[in-house]
Amino acid sequence: MLDTSFAIHPGNTNQSVHSSHIDIGNMKSFKQTENRFEFACKRGNVALLFYRKDITRVVMNPSGQLRLETSLAVVAAPEEVGIQVKEEEHQLHICSERLAVVVQKQPFRLSFYDETGNLLVREGDLGMAYNEKKEVICYKEMDEDDNYYGFGEKTGFLNKRGEKMVMWNTDMYAPHNPETDTLYVSIPFFMTLREGKAHGIFFDHTGKTTFDMREGGKTYSFAAESGQLDYYVMAGRSPKAVVEQYTHLTGRAPLPPKWSLGYHQSRYSYQSETEVRELAETFRAKEIPLDVIHLDIHYMDGYRIFTFDGERFPDPGRLIAELKEKGIRVVPIVDPGVKEDPEYFLYQEGVYGDHFCKYLHGDIYHGDVWPGNSAFPDFTNTKTRKWWGEKHQVYTDLGICGIWNDMNEPAVFNETKTMDVKVMHGNDGNPQTHRQMHNIYGLLMGEATYTGLKELLHGRRPFLLTRAGYAGVQRYAAVWTGDNRSFWEHLALSLPMCMNLGLSGVPFAGPDVGGFAHDTTKELLIRWTQVGAFTPFFRNHSAIESKRQEPWAFGEEAERIIKRYIELRYRWLPHLYTLFKEAASTGLPIMRPLLMEYADDENVLNLSDQFMLGSTVMIAPILQPGTSHRVVYLPEGNWIDYWTDERYEGGGHRLYKASLETLPIFIKEGAILPHGTAKQSTSDPETKMTFHIYGTPDGKSEYCLYEDDGETFAFEKGEYFELKIGCSFNKDLIKIDMENTSGRFRPTWKEYEFVFHNVSEDVEIIINEDRKLPQLNGEARLPVITVKLD
Repeated sequence: MLDTSFAIHPGNTNQSVHSSHIDIGNMKSFKQTENRFEFACKRGNVALLFYRKDITRVVMNPSGQLRLETSLAVVAAPEEVGIQVKEEEHQLHICSERLAVVVQKQPFRLSFYDETGNLLVREGDLGMAYNEKKEVICYKEMDEDDNYYGFGEKTGFLNKRGEKMVMWNTDMYAPHNPETDTLYVSIPFFMTLREGKAHGIFFDHTGKTTFDMREGGKTYSFAAESGQLDYYVMAGRSPKAVVEQYTHLTGRAPLPPKWSLGYHQSRYSYQSETEVRELAETFRAKEIPLDVIHLDIHYMDGYRIFTFDGERFPDPGRLIAELKEKGIRVVPIVDPGVKEDPEYFLYQEGVYGDHFCKYLHGDIYHGDVWPGNSAFPDFTNTKTRKWWGEKHQVYTDLGICGIWNDMNEPAVFNETKTMDVKVMHGNDGNPQTHRQMHNIYGLLMGEATYTGLKELLHGRRPFLLTRAGYAGVQRYAAVWTGDNRSFWEHLALSLPMCMNLGLSGVPFAGPDVGGFAHDTTKELLIRWTQVGAFTPFFRNHSAIESKRQEPWAFGEEAERIIKRYIELRYRWLPHLYTLFKEAASTGLPIMRPLLMEYADDENVLNLSDQFMLGSTVMIAPILQPGTSHRVVYLPEGNWIDYWTDERYEGGGHRLYKASLETLPIFIKEGAILPHGTAKQSTSDPETKMTFHIYGTPDGKSEYCLYEDDGETFAFEKGEYFELKIGCSFNKDLIKIDMENTSGRFRPTWKEYEFVFHNVSEDVEIIINEDRKLPQLNGEARLPVITVKLD
């Protein structure tokens, strides 16, 4: 009845008097131990630790017993930092080279400044507090120019100012809309952008937390229903610097196998070997690129994980081998629920090995999921994660290199949608309730799966896709945004969701193209595929009762357009792969909000329907039905239409015409972009690399193309290839310098082609000082030029 107006019955609103907060009070004393400061206050203790000269950590415990171990989200250890301390009557100044903390003694309040004296974060009338329920809360002053981003996987617009958000991983099948709060991934991190400068806060709490960024007051707050306050302040100053600092703490995404960046096709479910073979044969017959087919729950024997149904999939090894010969990988789904069946090997091992979650008195917790009554591995224990990882040999022995984790919030078919919060987690000898550790369950399942696969694959890179996660999930998995719908509104929602995931350290993300539930339409599938070709994760996935949405489902015109954009994905793979390498090295997202590149531009602060691919490419998709025009905002500089080479002056809005066949794409003047060739899968070797040079009247630009074998970890030992391309421009001359800067790997292509845009017909072109090329004479394309790699 809560889905009706009964939900707001006056007697059913559960309006309780909010417990008053108890301030931590005055500082009584402090002590310093190297980079750590501990403060005794009237109603609790506080610790301040420098992790880097631009990152500091604050811990407050109202009980007075500070716990300074971190959650498993944090992988960084404190570095040696030079600290200066100056004590005054009412304040204490603690400073590194990049970050200054001012401690007000009465009452205890913290303020954070950068090295220039610019205020980052300040506690005012309200600071750190708790209540009689032992809920903890921290208040910070809200500046009128503050804008907030990140927060992991949330619906709504890009800028989260004015929002109140709860972090509690939830199986949310109901339609996602702007008021949908709890979803599958909880990342309690956000970035504040104020007058072009940024700083960040990460609240490391694995239970339920709340962020209240609503307007109307002078403060924002973050709170938890139990435990202690434990948060990090990152000094910034740019959005890119904040992401680098946050991913220094929580880790960066590994370089994925190249095949995982191709096109994925999925459905709930392809239910037999015959259906899977027919699907693969259709893709190849129609010459539509495909790298991955996903197997949903129907491949299993009675939904028992680590099994195959003997009738539907009688010879999975042969199927997987045949598909691999076609350049197609198989990624099966694996959920955490283990069917309660005394004759099922995995349930037996879980019971005898003490691997399942239990109540305090020792009974195994069981909940209802796809297999029926099921037990759940306790991934907080190292021995259980190792056991779980080893079980994936069932798949790797068949040639499978990728796994899809679902239902790992964990989802349970009951009113709360999850495990009983009174269940205990062993946590390697430091037991805690599920209420305290709920949000980290999916992260730890991801660690178990990825680590197990990595060991079993003997040097080949694993691929893991997850629905649930916590801060740090990027170390193990790509994230898809769950059970979306085939609604235009959900296409629009997917852009800010993926951008905020990227700002939250998760570069490998994307929605289900076409929408998972409900029935897609021809136009929606075309427009969504156009966007999907440029999202980091590119998968078409649909529900069991919904209309089919394979590329050919809506006739010849739709198939032709969809095929064109899937092929475009493969042409752009050299650039995408280079961006993935950058993400692995720096944490920077691949799909970026414009504010990452134009933080001083007030027009991009809540620009939710355009995004950058790296720093020089902008995508402005059509997000409404029956629409062939849209307003595009072009930031400062000049921009080139990818399709027509028309040049637009930036710094304003433009009305752009985009037929059903056209995704608006704009390239920043001066950019250098590599393109490969359209191919059937990433297993087909690249034979030629094309560099598109977007001329500018005057100036210089650089691009560093990255390549390796795309499958193993040999790049970590120097087996990679980096080609640095430098261009200097003036109206009469373009000078191109190509240099193999590092690495021992030799790519498969031997030819380079240069395509020049936005240059005059009589411009002179010189490569590496000794190769003068013929003038363009009105032609935009040069002859193919063979260049020796050494």
